[in-house]
Order: sequence, then C-alpha cells, then structure tokens
Amino acid sequence: MSEPERLDALVLGSGQGGKLLAWHMARAGRRTAVVERRYIGGSCPNIACMPSKNEVWSARVAHLVRHAAEFGTIAGVGAGSIATDMAKVRQRKREMVEREVALHLKNYRESGAEIVMGSGRFVGPKTLEVQLNDGGSRVLMAEQVFLNLGSRAAMPAVPGLEAARPLTHIEALELDAVPRHLIVLGGGYVGLEMAQAFRRFGSDVTVIEAGSQLMSREDPDVAATMQRILSKEGVRLLLSAETLNVNGRSGDEVTLTVRTPMGEEKIQGSDILVAAGRVPNTARIGLEEAGVELDARGTIRVNDRLETTAPNVWALGECAGSPQFTHVSVDDFRIIADNQAGANRSTRDRLVPYCVFTDPPLAHVGLSERDAQRMGVAVRVATLPMEAVLRTHTTGETSGFMKILLSGSDDRILGFTMIGSEAGEVMAAIQTAMLARLPYTTLRDAIIAHLTMAEGLGPLLASVPPG
Repeated sequence: MSEPERLDALVLGSGQGGKLLAWHMARAGRRTAVVERRYIGGSCPNIACMPSKNEVWSARVAHLVRHAAEFGTIAGVGAGSIATDMAKVRQRKREMVEREVALHLKNYRESGAEIVMGSGRFVGPKTLEVQLNDGGSRVLMAEQVFLNLGSRAAMPAVPGLEAARPLTHIEALELDAVPRHLIVLGGGYVGLEMAQAFRRFGSDVTVIEAGSQLMSREDPDVAATMQRILSKEGVRLLLSAETLNVNGRSGDEVTLTVRTPMGEEKIQGSDILVAAGRVPNTARIGLEEAGVELDARGTIRVNDRLETTAPNVWALGECAGSPQFTHVSVDDFRIIADNQAGANRSTRDRLVPYCVFTDPPLAHVGLSERDAQRMGVAVRVATLPMEAVLRTHTTGETSGFMKILLSGSDDRILGFTMIGSEAGEVMAAIQTAMLARLPYTTLRDAIIAHLTMAEGLGPLLASVPPG
C-alpha cells in the first residue's frame, strides 16, 4: 500500500449531504476530497428524485393530452389515442441530468473540493484505499471522515427473480420503449409513482403488494383513496399477495406465480420492476477496519449528532438510518456543519415532511392517526374532500382529501395529510404553522387567497371537533 495522502476532510459518497459538506469545508480552506463510485452528485440528480419526477411529468402530459377533449381541446383525428415516444422521454430526462452534473462539477471547481472517481475501502482508521475508475489507486487519510453511502434497491428472495434480471428504478428510467405489461413488485411510494407513470405512457400495469394495503406506513383511508385513484386509471392492484416464483426474462416474457386470498394465479408480463424497499450501501467497504459499527439492518450506528462509533467519523443520509428523503440529508449536513461551528443541534424531534409524486400527489407532515393510536396520543381529526375546495371545480382535480390532526387537549396542530393537487405546497403552510407553534385557529381565521388549493384549509379547520 502506498503512503497515504493526508487531507483535512474526506467524504465517501457524493450524495446530497456529502457534497454540501465537501463544498462547505473546502470553501472554508480545508483540504477536502470526495470519493464517488459513479454518480457525480449522488442518486437524486442522476437516477432517483429528479429523473423520476422528470418522467412522471412527461406521463402527466400524456395523460392530459389523452383527456384533452374533456377540456374542449381536440387534437385532430384520433384525439384521445396517443402514442408515447419513450426515446424522447428518456432524452429529455438525460438532458436534465447532464445539466445537473455540469452544475455539480462547476461547484466542485469553484469550491476547491476534489472529486475522486473510484471505489473506496477502509484499510484502517480514517484511511481509505481507492481503486480509481480510470486505473490505479490512491490511499487517502483525513482528520475527519464523513460517510454518505446511500442505499440501493432491495432484491426480494423470490425463486427465479434475480435470474429474470428485473428492472429497478434505475433501469426503468432508461427504457426507450413502453413495456407491454409492467409488473411492479411493491406497493410503496416508488412503485406507485412508476406504476402510474407507465400506465399513462401506455403499459398494462400490475402492482403486487405483500401487505394488506398500499403504502404500509399510511393511514388506511389514505391508502384506500390512492388505491381508488390508481384503479380508476387501469392499474391492477393485488394486495396480500405473495410472489412464489418467477420464470422468464424481464424485457422479453415473464411469468409470476402469485398466491392471493383468492388462490394462486399466474401473471404474465413483459417486464418486472422491483420496488420493495432499500438496503444501505455499507457492506464490503471495510467499515470494521475503520471502527464503524452497524446495526442489525446494516445501517451505521450514530448518535443524535450523527457521530459514529469511530472518533471523528460521521455518517449522514440513508446509510445512517435517516428518513430516505433528499431534504433530510440536507438537514443532516446542516446538523454536522453547525455542530462543528459550536452549535448543539440534534436529529431528535425533527419535523420531517414528505411528498409522493403520484397524480394527485400525497403529502404528509407530523403525526398520522396510526401514529397517534400507537403512541396513545389523544387527537381531534378533521377531514375535507378535495371536491369541497372551489379551485378543483375549475381544474377538475377533485380526487383526494385533506386531513388534519389536532391535540385533544389544546389547539396544537399535530399532523397533516393531503392527497390532492398541489398537496406539497399546501402542506408547507401547515408545516410552517407547526414550526411556529401557532394554534390551528390562526390558520382557520386567516384570509387565504381565492381560488387556491390552500383555501381549503379554512373549511377544513372550521370543521375541527370541539376539544
């Protein structure tokens, strides 16, 4: 092994939190390097958040064109029957990714942080040997090390599945032709976004979910509403379904044997998309040599300051067990950076919002009814169907509802969920009120602009049961 190159800071993985840390420290005059295997900027701009939402938007355009006649627009002969040019969809996505990568490279140049393309493995405390992508190796040692390793799609242990070479979201976003029949394993957020998008592109789509409802972390009324929306669009949803075996090759012809409450069934399709959870990228990189311990799930053990079991080694993002959202990785960066500047920030009691970019989208922040029941928290609940919001009368986007949870003993807002157009934007108003610890009556009595989706907060909060 060659003599180590000494750095002030070393970041393994160039995901959202890691790259922000690297740029921040390099701009402060610290010699900083980031080791990245493949994706400059991590998964979000390359293969996950932004690319998927780019193609989801293309699917929404296809959906709107297909239904243009309902809005008085006739696109000539054959209106309502459209074709999807998946090669063009992919090209639009790729052009966006190229712009994002170029922006990241510009930030590396301007910050002074070095990007090292290669695969790293720890060979000792805070010492990383990197096999460079273009050949050769380097050994890097730093005073401080930051682990931003990310995660990958889990592969269920189903006989024949791995041999069938199924798609993950990465390969699905690179398709240049519309699958004839896409079978999605997993009824979680990623699976449903992809299922709806490809249905709108023109695929037959079947979703196989082992649990008794879609989106297992959501309240039953939320899951049931999403099920109705997707079923109406022609997505077939099999719940409480166990995949017994897979035969064939994804991209050609596949047959899945599935056990449902109605008995066994064989499902034939052209492609399989696996969307059954995530696994942290912590194996086989020598973390034990660095003194970094893992928990039973393979995530890195950290305290509430994101410090690992090794001195001067931090972990952030999904590999540290943080919620699997880009915006949480950004907050992980802020916690580490602020604490290094003398603050005392913690991951405890963070108010983490999230959005699922189906159409209509799902947005949530704070407690759900299921959370409250599990924790024994007394709550008051109010709901409002989206069709009661006047804005939807003009757009036709009447599917979904708003739901708010209030404390049973005072006027605190404890949680909010919405399935409906612009759900994420409306949720942000509730999140702001929660962070400011405003009583719900402040929003109830506010003058909210007409015609907006947020205007629905007025009647929603006016219907809160008395405490």
